[in-house]
Amino acid sequence: MDLIHRPRRLRKTKAIRNLVRETKLSREDLIYPLFVVEGEGIKEEIPSMPGNFHLSIDKLLAEVKKIVDLGILGIILFGIPDQKDEIGSTAWAEDGIIQRACRKIKEAYPELLIITDVCLCQYTSHGHCGTLEEGCLLNDPTIENLAKVAISHAQAGADMVAPSDMMDGRVGAIREGLDQHGYEDIAIISYSAKYASAFYGPFRDAAHSAPQEGDRKSYQMDPANSDEALREIQLDVEEGADIIMVKPALSYLDIIRRAKDNFTLPIAAYNVSGEYAMIKAAAQKGWLDEKVAVLEMLTSIKRAGAEIIITYCAKDVAKWLG
Repeated sequence: MDLIHRPRRLRKTKAIRNLVRETKLSREDLIYPLFVVEGEGIKEEIPSMPGNFHLSIDKLLAEVKKIVDLGILGIILFGIPDQKDEIGSTAWAEDGIIQRACRKIKEAYPELLIITDVCLCQYTSHGHCGTLEEGCLLNDPTIENLAKVAISHAQAGADMVAPSDMMDGRVGAIREGLDQHGYEDIAIISYSAKYASAFYGPFRDAAHSAPQEGDRKSYQMDPANSDEALREIQLDVEEGADIIMVKPALSYLDIIRRAKDNFTLPIAAYNVSGEYAMIKAAAQKGWLDEKVAVLEMLTSIKRAGAEIIITYCAKDVAKWLG
């Protein structure tokens, strides 16, 4: 009799399926984003990102406590200042929104990993990620300012800084600046392959960071390109990145996989606001099961090769994983 292969034997029960599961999602894989605003007594849900909030610093610690209690190891902070100017100078102010938030969180929860977004789009009056001149984003003056931002975040207690601007040479400038100021142990988690994606819409509303004119296609990557991502990652590795990130995640699982296959540094992926909002909207309509869809989505990101997942679903997922 010909032998019949029966792979279904290993799918028969939940216990067997769990036993042989190749990819296992853990709450320890997750980083939760937080949006910090000026003012007092503010906890306002972001309409396009249900379950996520604008938080003033006095409301921030209560939210952080929930995150710590859920066993989530880290957060990434985004600041939304009241004052903006042409170069985004409040981004590196000693009393800036992120600097104050870092100090407050570290004082209360010293073991929590704090990652800070290093970019200028929330801080510039024009909404672009650096210094503009006649409508053109200037690379080298921008990276000088980004280094100032990273240093100020380190001084305030950040454990990692995450440059998300996609300027050429910014990882090297930030590494040099941190080292010169005695912050050799502060890691850089670099947005190495950040695409000019349609999936950032809800975030730009949340962070008040949409460009006043034009777009970011001259510095964020073309979604059609794959080999270019490897070149960008290689440059960041050579400049001193400690972790490399791909953003967005779902439409770029192939990029995550290529990064995993070609580099030995840890890989992070950003499960961005549009990806989150799509599932939330469909779940609210009753078109899919939110829990099942979210866990499938995040498992696919980890299966592609990401060890770290930044996601707005982190709190829900931590509860579901138990």
